[in-house]
Amino acid sequence: MPGCPGGRGAPAGGGDLGPARRGWVAAPPTCYGTGVSRRPGSQHFDRSQLRITRVALILLFTLVGVSLVYAMQEPEGKVRMAEWLVPYADGVWREGRLWTLLTGPFVEGRVISLVFQGLMIWMMLPALERWWGPRRFTLFIGLTALAGSLGGTLMGLVTGRNVAIVGLDPSLFASAIAFGILYARQPIQFFGVLPMTGRQFMYGMMGLVAVFVLIGQEWEEGAAMAAAMGVAAGLTTGKLDPITAYRRWRYARTRSHLSVVRGGSDDDDDDGGKGKGKGKRSRTDERYLN
Repeated sequence: MPGCPGGRGAPAGGGDLGPARRGWVAAPPTCYGTGVSRRPGSQHFDRSQLRITRVALILLFTLVGVSLVYAMQEPEGKVRMAEWLVPYADGVWREGRLWTLLTGPFVEGRVISLVFQGLMIWMMLPALERWWGPRRFTLFIGLTALAGSLGGTLMGLVTGRNVAIVGLDPSLFASAIAFGILYARQPIQFFGVLPMTGRQFMYGMMGLVAVFVLIGQEWEEGAAMAAAMGVAAGLTTGKLDPITAYRRWRYARTRSHLSVVRGGSDDDDDDGGKGKGKGKRSRTDERYLN
């Protein structure tokens, strides 16, 4: 997918990401820089972008491994795996299989979709993991995958169709939204050939999703994509920050167990708070005897 100048997915200019890397929100535009050493049309594909990061590699192996196990099963085995791993409207909301909201993204039975998702994971997600770090990147993938499963199955209740919501497509298209926000003016090369900016890449992915949904009338898939993209936009722009919300909740909960203690001298305590504390009494063990 996109190959970014700068070698390791950093914004152009090579500056330190600083606090921006520790948060969701993109750095100021000056961190990207509009000028690069070469014109976008004359840039070559950066081979360093082929180095996949740790969490992205785990995602790739999990997706491919589970999908291959599913593909090698007999029809009866596929039915059993789908029953316990694949989310669909009735299974989640009428039969209570809520765990399938988290397992469904790692099952993909379509070979072309599996190849496409593998390429996206290998060539685009490492840039986001380098920007956010492994912890926030993992949270991003988890929240967008969960949002996609929720949106798709809820739309299935509306349309009355039990459509399986499988694969990492919602999270991957959500990653395109995050990439377009973080690297909005960054020159990239789509598949190492087509030059564009990060924002143009984001709009192209949004248009591709819209065409796919409208032509195929896959409303459940469209709802899954829209939900994941909305969560991605909220996380990347800072409008949605679960880590900060959790810390504020913990802080408020800790404060609720605290009480204010009024300070005072020993004479104030002995006189019921009426004394002026003119002379400090000696501290002896008699105070502690019954």
